Amino acid sequence: MVKITFPDGSVKEFAAGTTAYQIAESISPRLAADSLAASVNGATVDLSRPIDEDASVKFYKWEDEEGKHAFWHTSSHLLAEALEALYPGIKFGIGPAIENGFYYDVDSPVAITESDLPKIEAKMVELARQKEPLVRREVPKAEALKEFTEKGDPYKVELIEALEDGTISFYTNGNFTDLCRGPHIPNTGAIKAIKLLSVAGAYWRGDEKRQMLTRIYGISFPKKSMLDEYLALMEEAKKRDHRKLGKELELFAFSQRVGAGLPLWLPKGAALRDRLEQFLRSVQKEYGYQQVITPHIGNKELYVTSGHYAKSGKDSFQPIHTPVEGEEYLLKPMNCPHHCEIYKVKPRSYKDLPIRLAEFGTVYRYEQTGELHGLTRVRGFTQDDAHMFVRPDQLLEEFEKVIDIILYIFRTLKFDNYTAQISLRDKTNREKYIGTDENWEKAEQAIIRATEEKGLKTTIEYGEAAFYGPKLDFMVRDAIGRKWQLGTIQVDYNLPERFDLTYKGADDKLHRPIMIHRAPFGSMERFVAVLLEHTGGKFPLWLSPDQVVVLPISEKFNDYARKVADYLNRYDVRAQVDDRNEKIGRKIRDNELKRIPYLVIVGEKEEAEGKVSIRVQGEGDKGQMTLEEYKDYMVGLVKAEMEANKIEK
Repeated sequence: MVKITFPDGSVKEFAAGTTAYQIAESISPRLAADSLAASVNGATVDLSRPIDEDASVKFYKWEDEEGKHAFWHTSSHLLAEALEALYPGIKFGIGPAIENGFYYDVDSPVAITESDLPKIEAKMVELARQKEPLVRREVPKAEALKEFTEKGDPYKVELIEALEDGTISFYTNGNFTDLCRGPHIPNTGAIKAIKLLSVAGAYWRGDEKRQMLTRIYGISFPKKSMLDEYLALMEEAKKRDHRKLGKELELFAFSQRVGAGLPLWLPKGAALRDRLEQFLRSVQKEYGYQQVITPHIGNKELYVTSGHYAKSGKDSFQPIHTPVEGEEYLLKPMNCPHHCEIYKVKPRSYKDLPIRLAEFGTVYRYEQTGELHGLTRVRGFTQDDAHMFVRPDQLLEEFEKVIDIILYIFRTLKFDNYTAQISLRDKTNREKYIGTDENWEKAEQAIIRATEEKGLKTTIEYGEAAFYGPKLDFMVRDAIGRKWQLGTIQVDYNLPERFDLTYKGADDKLHRPIMIHRAPFGSMERFVAVLLEHTGGKFPLWLSPDQVVVLPISEKFNDYARKVADYLNRYDVRAQVDDRNEKIGRKIRDNELKRIPYLVIVGEKEEAEGKVSIRVQGEGDKGQMTLEEYKDYMVGLVKAEMEANKIEK
């Protein structure tokens, strides 16, 4: 017999070898029917996996991320089975579950295009209805190599060759067998609704020098109504696409002559970005940050010292060679090494700490062309970066102050749905990181304690830490439920050691400071993209590049319209004039499409009485005011927006 402990703490005994499914069925047939996978001693497994020892068991349903992952992973195998049936000789790369759905990378003997997706979908539905079980078997490495070599699937052979000899698992559904760790749902019958979304190119193993494969994306659900809801959401997402809105609102652009992944900020976009920067600068000033500026390049040795060159040099632009033989510089991949050097410009005392250095610093990373995506994935971006150098007794308080800043930003910009993700080291692979286990343990515990004291809703993700320290990443859900990573705080004992940073303590001895890295926005580019999609381009009034557009009903009133705009601009109410020779109805429609919050209409009556007629975006006419009344009204609205979320220290 084995003892099974359930999430509520209760314990039951079962015969050794009882499967997770059988345990669920003994509790409730409904639980067994709704469960997609199980957790056994913290590892997610198939429901068909026998349990041979005492274990803690939890069941995952569709509502759980682990349940969705198993469901979509099985759907990727179903896609592969359909492709193998329709395209004999097709070869397979990888087919994982992703955050929303799944994909499979394939090397097909004939091109697969968007027009082929309905045919593949239909085959998947046909196979799903056969309720094919997902059967796992474990094989020696030699047998695995033999099977896929004989099949003629070089991509699977390459993957197997990289595995250590020992337990290698295959899964079979119907006529398709795949190299896979699992887990999977019990059978394909649970997959009731399928939509293949797109076809894209993807280099094998992400290497631009390797074979270009065809990547087929899809999503699936246990109910058709869920698919319908998802597709409606995707239509809304298309309307909110920041690339589309950025073009319509004239915020940013890209030029192939400038280079892929290097955004150009247009005047209105630059004004928006400047407002965000000034907003954060004012908060930082309250918290005692000092602004610094560092170069866009640095000597290669700077990044060798920091560890960035060894850990991420392959993801950076190639070194810049100077006329001096052997001298190399790099485009700056991170700001922190520069800030370490600023700390070192003079001796520091314990009385000087904490030192808070902030910079809107532009950095450069060479992202592959296929990975670039609007402002969310670029090659040059500006981080709202800051680094605090603190004593051990100051670490917790300073970390909590950064949490306060991030939560203030979220409140002000109406990011109300978020989770704090504690990103720790990989439990087994420690080669990715620098520094001692002792320092890592202290850093990780500091983050966990800070989140507990702040009462944050947290999750823990292993393997997501930076190479030099653990992180607290804020995962935000936008207005239509999509998840984005915004804001990060990191605790770092390692860079102060690598740069030999010190301060003189009260005991007159030298001590090592601790670094806190933080970027509340993350990067200006990505943050603006997420904000665009979250708001649908309808920014808060204080942030809107254009708060008011003045619309003369005919060219006779252009001068009065300009007088109104000039008056408002003198009081920092951002106004422009639309003096095109168009009918007033057309002007109203065009400017509402530009998401300008307030439309002010002027004609003969308004000019004679020194008034304006007001129209609010999406709400229609709001009557008339004198020019001074309207100015006071707008100034008051902006002040009220900011006061409503005023930071409390």
